[in-house]
Amino acid sequence: MPRPRQALLTRDRIVETALALIDADGLDALSTRRLAAALGVRGPSLYNHFATKEEILDAVADGVAATVDIAVFDEYDWLDALARWARSYRAALAAHPNIVPYLARGPGRRPAALAMADAVYGSLVRAGWPPARATHIGAAMRYFVAGSALGSFARGFVEDPSLYAAHPHLNQAHRLAGHQRSVDEGAFALGLDALLHGLAAEYAATVAPLERVGGPE
Repeated sequence: MPRPRQALLTRDRIVETALALIDADGLDALSTRRLAAALGVRGPSLYNHFATKEEILDAVADGVAATVDIAVFDEYDWLDALARWARSYRAALAAHPNIVPYLARGPGRRPAALAMADAVYGSLVRAGWPPARATHIGAAMRYFVAGSALGSFARGFVEDPSLYAAHPHLNQAHRLAGHQRSVDEGAFALGLDALLHGLAAEYAATVAPLERVGGPE
């Protein structure tokens, strides 16, 4: 039997290729025509696996969400788990920043995203947080993590000292882009620490004395 001329078209291959196109050229650059060309097939072939482009994007976004570690919510107390989950979540989004605006819309019908939302909310409610407050906390964490992955604060400043001559408090701003990783990661760490300390204080004041029962941070 002769070998097939092209690799078998599968859902996983479609999703992997779609993510690569989004990573390279952005969310708006993805079209079914371009995706089919990258896969070496005709456009209608995609519809044997996905009914719409929206379904493809859902699968791409859910594939990214599936890489986030939610097992921490079964292994650590709620505060340590939130910290570990937030770092894993940011790492997943930072690896694929172009899909973040789509993923940030919410879980929709996506299985991995729903599992993540359930793990976060369930951990907080088990810890004693009122359901409404647990919802607020989950939303606040998602806003913070997704926002930190959407762009780079440091890269927002150009390396042109003359641009900041009229702004005396920004006389070192031209150096920020050259230290992008340390600035952005430092800002995330600071923000996460402040957010978690605030939640710990509220928990101790309104729910119960804070007992650290999980693994070491």
